[in-house]
Amino acid sequence: MARVAVDAMGGDDAPKAIVAGAAQASLDTGAHIVLVGERAAIEAELALVKHDASRIEILEADGVIPMDAKPREALDAMPDASLPRAARCVAEGGADALVSAGNTGAVILSCARHFERIAGVRRTALAAVVPTEQLRGNKNDPFSLLLDVGANIRVEAGDLVSFALMGAAYSRVISKNQNPSVGLLNNGSEATKGPEEIIEAHARLKALACINFIGNVEGVDISRGTADVVITDGFTGNVVLKMLEGVSETVMRIARHAYEDRLSWKLALGLLKGGIQQLKSVTDWQQYGGAPVLGFQHICIKAHGRSGPRAIRNAIRVAENCVKNELMAKIQRDVESVQ
Repeated sequence: MARVAVDAMGGDDAPKAIVAGAAQASLDTGAHIVLVGERAAIEAELALVKHDASRIEILEADGVIPMDAKPREALDAMPDASLPRAARCVAEGGADALVSAGNTGAVILSCARHFERIAGVRRTALAAVVPTEQLRGNKNDPFSLLLDVGANIRVEAGDLVSFALMGAAYSRVISKNQNPSVGLLNNGSEATKGPEEIIEAHARLKALACINFIGNVEGVDISRGTADVVITDGFTGNVVLKMLEGVSETVMRIARHAYEDRLSWKLALGLLKGGIQQLKSVTDWQQYGGAPVLGFQHICIKAHGRSGPRAIRNAIRVAENCVKNELMAKIQRDVESVQ
């Protein structure tokens, strides 16, 4: 049974949404859940929801890292808060994986302080799932995996190769895609285009038989689903991710305005309601729950700060699948084989 440590106090709606999601996971996953945080607050929320008490335990922690805090300062000031306490629980063998919807920078730094990196991996990466325009290939998955999206500002060619190996392994385990396509984000498809590290990474990836490398992909290819895994540096990846979120929010606001502005538009949108609902269901990020921080010897799933109970339940499910399918060991073997 996989043991998953959950930061019960991290997130915009913690501990309510976190505890409710963990309660759901106790009923419909195989994981044993360690809720880390203020015992009284966790017990009060558990009393309100149906759960399997035999599959949930509480680990006391003192305080919470604020969502808007400076990560290093907050972790130094509160070493026993729910997030670092949960990371220590995993590092000390009390759990197999960490799930948190808390402060992103603090999550990554907590992992860096308490987890060892996989041998041969110089830089860890924060990944994100991004929706695409079609249900692609044999995995029937409308999402692509984008990494890095914020853990590193600058990277070297070897780091991009590691990101490709880790992202492909994650896609095989979680998306059940046995041959995920990997694209290198660039401003053109030519192998000789881009900064030196991109050109070198392209050559090295092209030479690897263990990666289904399809070459460079451009920004427009991300939403088209051209590649199952898109690799880039953290600065570029974070800009892309925020842009995609902004476009999505803008489209929703325009549709809402159109619906309220004219009767003819309201009728037209009403006719499209079924299709819109279907599109929403296949691109709903909450079905994934969260995205991985890859490169450490332990599993960490970073859930969105706005996560509700469903997203938290699914984040726990993803963490459990990573443990059951020995994701870290597979990444380690892939990295070693390339070296």
